[in-house]
Amino acid sequence: MRVINYLVCAFLFIFLCSYGSDKEQLATVNTYEKVNPFIGTGSHGHTYPGATLPFGMVQLSPDTRLEGWDGCSGYHYTDSIIYGFSHTHLSGTGVGDYGDVLLMPTQGKVQFDNGYKTGTANGYSSWFKKETEKARPGYYEVKLEEHDIDVRLTTTKRVGIHEYTFNKRGASNIILDLKHRDKLLSFSIDKVNDNEIEGHRISKSWAEEQHIYFVIQSDKRIEETLYGVDQESLLAGQKNQVALIFSANETEKVTLKVGISAVSIEGARKNLEAEAPHWDFEKYLSDAKETWTKALDKINVAGGSEDQQEIFYTALYHSMIAPNVFSDVDGKYRGTDLKVHQSEDGPVYTVFSLWDTFRAEHPLFTIIEQKKTNEFIRTFLKQYKDGGQLPIWELAANYTGCMIGYHAIPVIVDAYVKGIRDYDDGLAMEAMLHSARMDKLGLASYKTKGYIAAGDESESVSKTLEYAYDDWCIAEMSKTMDLEDSYLEFIKRGQYYKNIFNAESGFMQSKINGGWLTGFDPAEVNFNFTEANSWQYSMFVPQDIKGLIGLHAGASNFENKLDELFTTEIELTGRHQSDITGLIGQYAHGNEPSHHMAYLYNYVGKPYKTQERVHQILNEQYTNQPDGLSGNEDCGQMSAWYVLSAMGFYSVTPGLNYYAIGAPLFEEVKINLENGKQFKIIANNVSNENKYIQSAAINGDELNKAVLYHQQIMEGGELVFEMGLTPNKKWGTEDMPVPQIMEQDQITPVPYFTTSSQTFEDILEIGLSSVMKEVEIYYKVDGEFIKYEKPFKISTTTQIEAYAVLNDKKSFVVKADYKKIIGGRSIEILSAYDNQYNAGGDKALIDNLKGSANFRTGYWQGYYGKDVEVIVDLGKVNTINKIAVGALQDIKSWIFYPSEIELLGSDNGIGFAPIAVVKNDFPGNEYGAFIKEYEFIPTTKVQYRYLKVKVKNYGKCPAWHLGKGEDTWLFLDEITIE
Repeated sequence: MRVINYLVCAFLFIFLCSYGSDKEQLATVNTYEKVNPFIGTGSHGHTYPGATLPFGMVQLSPDTRLEGWDGCSGYHYTDSIIYGFSHTHLSGTGVGDYGDVLLMPTQGKVQFDNGYKTGTANGYSSWFKKETEKARPGYYEVKLEEHDIDVRLTTTKRVGIHEYTFNKRGASNIILDLKHRDKLLSFSIDKVNDNEIEGHRISKSWAEEQHIYFVIQSDKRIEETLYGVDQESLLAGQKNQVALIFSANETEKVTLKVGISAVSIEGARKNLEAEAPHWDFEKYLSDAKETWTKALDKINVAGGSEDQQEIFYTALYHSMIAPNVFSDVDGKYRGTDLKVHQSEDGPVYTVFSLWDTFRAEHPLFTIIEQKKTNEFIRTFLKQYKDGGQLPIWELAANYTGCMIGYHAIPVIVDAYVKGIRDYDDGLAMEAMLHSARMDKLGLASYKTKGYIAAGDESESVSKTLEYAYDDWCIAEMSKTMDLEDSYLEFIKRGQYYKNIFNAESGFMQSKINGGWLTGFDPAEVNFNFTEANSWQYSMFVPQDIKGLIGLHAGASNFENKLDELFTTEIELTGRHQSDITGLIGQYAHGNEPSHHMAYLYNYVGKPYKTQERVHQILNEQYTNQPDGLSGNEDCGQMSAWYVLSAMGFYSVTPGLNYYAIGAPLFEEVKINLENGKQFKIIANNVSNENKYIQSAAINGDELNKAVLYHQQIMEGGELVFEMGLTPNKKWGTEDMPVPQIMEQDQITPVPYFTTSSQTFEDILEIGLSSVMKEVEIYYKVDGEFIKYEKPFKISTTTQIEAYAVLNDKKSFVVKADYKKIIGGRSIEILSAYDNQYNAGGDKALIDNLKGSANFRTGYWQGYYGKDVEVIVDLGKVNTINKIAVGALQDIKSWIFYPSEIELLGSDNGIGFAPIAVVKNDFPGNEYGAFIKEYEFIPTTKVQYRYLKVKVKNYGKCPAWHLGKGEDTWLFLDEITIE
């Protein structure tokens, strides 16, 4: 019996130890091995699989795709040809650039053509098999089948390390191609000695002037250098390629070290000497693994499936790829004035995709990368001092002018309110005020009207909403710094979103001439929104969610609107927008404006619905496959959303010191903080089915509101969720803080004109209304303002002014102009125009209103891929002295002038006689925005009642155009007949 008991005890001991060991192994998962860099390299994720370090200057990766939207990172998983290995790449962007300093090993005869034009592996390119590709953080390998060469890559922060194994006898070559990918402006290649090459490359693509300097060192003697002569680029006839030729008999393996810099060759050499002093590839790889392991171990997860762990750690990895360090080891950097400067207070960075990353990535950094958050903000302030403005989408010291808002501001303010303040806050406030008080990018309209009108600036709705949020951020920081004047200024501007909300439709809409733009369709993707439609922007008021709920007449209506957002079967309309992907109803997880929306249920007392939707998005929109991202990675934002949400919370309003709780995915999460403390999140009984929070406690105290404060995380401790199969509809409903603007700071929204037509022939009735029915409206036609009681009529060309008053608070004055035109004319449009470019409707071409050179402002009527035919009825037979048809050309946007315009006349509207054909004489390859009137003046008497105008489309985009072979647009505005 004792033996049996002993055996039983021994068995139990082994079992329990094993169980404990398994649990320990689960809790201390090998984070490095869980990362799969191929996630996002397929579909439209736009990531790359190559080697880099956290926030590193070098991104050493294979280039398999040299152009096109899905070639933005230089790599796509479906490709089978490698053109070489370059040292800079962008992760998940929607515009392509980089691919600098390309190296490619070959064997046999030296060739300088990369074979791209043929689409086959010839020249120096090579085909490869997917099964030979391997990637881990800081490491990439592949076999080049064409040349039988094994390639291994790793990096330090500023140095790329290449190891090429040449497996067959014959000449061994390494091609250095400086004209690879974007437009080369300037270059140099010089052989320093038998083991070293140096040079520089200045190029133009998305970044207008990108500088990169390099030093290449080889562990084997370079026997010979052979230069390639450029035959095609701006630098034709110059030697911007070189082949490094090694001994055919002795060389089997060559290791290269490539130091890069944006400053100088000297800087590149210093970077190389400081970071890569030896030739041990395995040691560099080991160091890269150690660096990544330390970075990834900032968060440890336990539980969930193997796939979920892989998705999580790959997401964490992707969130740490950008921004990229931009300064050299000696502190020198190239500023946004494109001059060289010295940093005395730490590294300087580049690649700030802030329209994307202010939402989740930078809030994630406030938890796990506080030191770098300070460094990022100090970089912003250097960019402000050097170049005169805070970054919007800064790339390689260039202001790209891409995207909207001034979203360096929420990054600064979010850090500031969370106590991250190792920078000059006075300079930060100066820079923020400078950004907000400029007049460009629609701000002049925004500041004088309280919103951006469609006729004043493109993407008017999105810009109004995002400026309002950024301005609220300025108000928050002003309040914290006791700056009353700027607080009062910007807390008002933070409410300008109210001026574009249409209570009748329940959506944010664009305005023109003081009223709503006609033809509104909330599912239509058009020029009033940034990569989105009204569904995807109407809930972007993170600074005043209580105010937004109020505009919808209460929490119940707002909840219904959220339900409709996620469940509607309405499909997208309007222009094709590749970024709008990952649709659940009209929620688009593949693009950033939607990212906070699932969490809005928390603020109407329905956190269980947030839990449902967050759980759905986590499981449906992410996989561990190459196509595992539902949209562009966007420099870490898509991944940061997953990291935060999988932990169980999200930053709905960066600039506030708390997070909205969602649905934890893992049994346990440990956040290892820089201050040495640990915050643990435990989800008991969590599973794919048990997705609902039943109860919660933080540090042993009951938690019944769906919010987690930043300070609670920073102090360390434990948040415990009890999960269950069915919703606990009472949990999380008590004392939920809702982002809001206090009563004493409320503004009165502007009134709007309900008369849609800007022109009239006889008498026009004018109406006024407001989103707030309790306001009093005053208007002025001539003389003094009088109170508006009911619609009134005008009979002459008139400008009308109006404002609203509530609780002694007066709105902006809005103005509308109404023009009396020649009567008796009508138009029949025989070719359907595109609704997103309707210019006000069927009479737009004869309304006497003309558009500017900006086609996005609402005055142009657009026709895609078709000829246009219209009939103008003059009401009676007239002697015609002039016919003119206005057209626009902007070939960058695929808008071309017509090839010709045919004019015909008729007395009865049935049989038409030719009048004239006006040919286009403007070049179709001229970039820029141009307006032209195709004019015909008769030399003999011409009398007709009906005029038929046939406008012939340019045709397909020509071969040299980005859209080669695709249809082109015709944009017309105003048929003038005198």
